[in-house]
Amino acid sequence: MKTIGLLGGMSWESTANYYRTINNGIKQTLGGLHSAKIAMFSVDFHEIEQLQRKGDWDKTAIILSSAAHSIEAAGADFLLICTNTMHKVANDIQANISIPLIHIADATAQVLQTDGITKVGLLGTRFTMEQDFYKNRLINNFNIDVIVPDSDQQTIIHDVIYNELCLGIINNDSKEQYLNIISKLFEQGAQAVILGCTEIALLVKQIDTNVPLYDTTHIHATAAVKVAINAKF
Repeated sequence: MKTIGLLGGMSWESTANYYRTINNGIKQTLGGLHSAKIAMFSVDFHEIEQLQRKGDWDKTAIILSSAAHSIEAAGADFLLICTNTMHKVANDIQANISIPLIHIADATAQVLQTDGITKVGLLGTRFTMEQDFYKNRLINNFNIDVIVPDSDQQTIIHDVIYNELCLGIINNDSKEQYLNIISKLFEQGAQAVILGCTEIALLVKQIDTNVPLYDTTHIHATAAVKVAINAKF
């Protein structure tokens, strides 16, 4: 079994789901008392969030690259960045380590392609929804059309992530707002919606809507399990 590297803490609430999902996947696949071999570095999200707010992505890349290097030194065979937003600096991180990085958008896109999804809605932080680092990867590398909520809806989604979900707060009113936004994306032609922030699945689950949802935390963690046991994701 390969050792999985987890670069987490952004936020720790969703990183905990990575740990749980990966270990459940290994147990279900291998049985018995098997659990995952994991090397994890959990950063202080306050520091990262302050840099995000300032737009100092270069500094975030330095911090996360240093953490990734520590994970590699700890014996990880490959790396997962346990957040969608910080894949903005994924190329910088990959350039500073010699082990492969399993990109969350690639893992998600492959599942979408398998399911025949060609047009998808994207929820996430404002950075993920507004900027091109995530959307263009889906469009250019996988030929998947991406639509995002309007600016006011993006503000709602972003604020709930940082002011509630990253703090472990689950609010039913926020859930209803998210579900309304998901419905509107479906009405605009999205065949499914990507939960493109690793915290969103803490609030909204497939049982809450008939619109197909793609939980990037679960997809990314499942890909890690497959790679760890020498299978392709």
